[in-house]
Amino acid sequence: MTGVLAPAGLLLLAGLVEISSISTTLFAYQLVWAVIGILLIVLFSVFDWRSVFNYRWFTLGLYGVSIILLAVAYFAAPVIRSTRSWLVLGPFNFQPAELVKISLILLYAEYFSRRHISIARWTNILGSFAYFLVPAAFIMLQPDLGSALVIFGVWFGFLVVAGLPRRRFLAAVLGFAIAGVFLWNYGLATYQRERIIGVFFPEHDVLGVNYSVAQSKIAIGSAGLWGKGYGQGSQTQLGFLPEPANDFIFSAFVEEWGWVFGIALIAAFFALIASILKVGYRAERNVEKLICLGAAILFAWQFFLNIGSATGMFPVVGVTFPFVSYGGSSLLTSLFLLAIIHAIEVRS
Repeated sequence: MTGVLAPAGLLLLAGLVEISSISTTLFAYQLVWAVIGILLIVLFSVFDWRSVFNYRWFTLGLYGVSIILLAVAYFAAPVIRSTRSWLVLGPFNFQPAELVKISLILLYAEYFSRRHISIARWTNILGSFAYFLVPAAFIMLQPDLGSALVIFGVWFGFLVVAGLPRRRFLAAVLGFAIAGVFLWNYGLATYQRERIIGVFFPEHDVLGVNYSVAQSKIAIGSAGLWGKGYGQGSQTQLGFLPEPANDFIFSAFVEEWGWVFGIALIAAFFALIASILKVGYRAERNVEKLICLGAAILFAWQFFLNIGSATGMFPVVGVTFPFVSYGGSSLLTSLFLLAIIHAIEVRS
């Protein structure tokens, strides 16, 4: 494997190995989604899909479908982990918010490729914000703060890479600060505010709001250079570390494989981001360049939120480590974007 596939393959393999240590059932589900994603990569590498993005109806249609599925999930989906975020499809659960991430990246790539010269106009900025706001409203109602933060990062990242002028950037930051105050007072649940406060006071309520982060730090801190061994992590295997296969997969991995392999895992991720940016730099069309940039923004933002949660630098918001964490919807989204990027790489 070369290009974007090599580092992504290392991340996927590391995730599968650690998930198999945690649960054979979760490993089986993850393996199924991985195989489906790999088939997508093969399909996209032999099919020239690029002409599809010449049609605006495709990106708008995919966006519309994602909004409809979000609405269906909110009104009809069962409550799982205190949210209405998953559609149940037989033995599998699908999270429509993951489809939103793909649709927004493709939509914004087409949107900004036609408007990058006039990005400073408020009509273009507010128009792009409206595309974010509609799915974000449904996602916050579920409630799913983590996914809302992720798609916000995608929107703002596109604004920055599209060439947003400094004055507009500062005005946007000021607007976000005001919106943040409003969200703190009226938009966040009590437990969400407590998680944010817990970041600044890590020793507060270690048996409550800071419990998961405290256990995560213990798992990482007790690992040593080479870890405790496959299936031997005490915090992971004895159930002290919550959600070890998804939210805290990095902590579980480091506990069993050590700091050396933990650093190697991070290095593989940054190698993936560098490879994606390299493909975007060599791409022939602006829309292809922006798809690569959008994917890099999405993966990097999720990575920092996930690692930040595991180390106590960010509040725990339930965001996955791309290609590593358990989660069929998340993995399929990541592999779908990787399939598109690999297709761009092959044809550039």
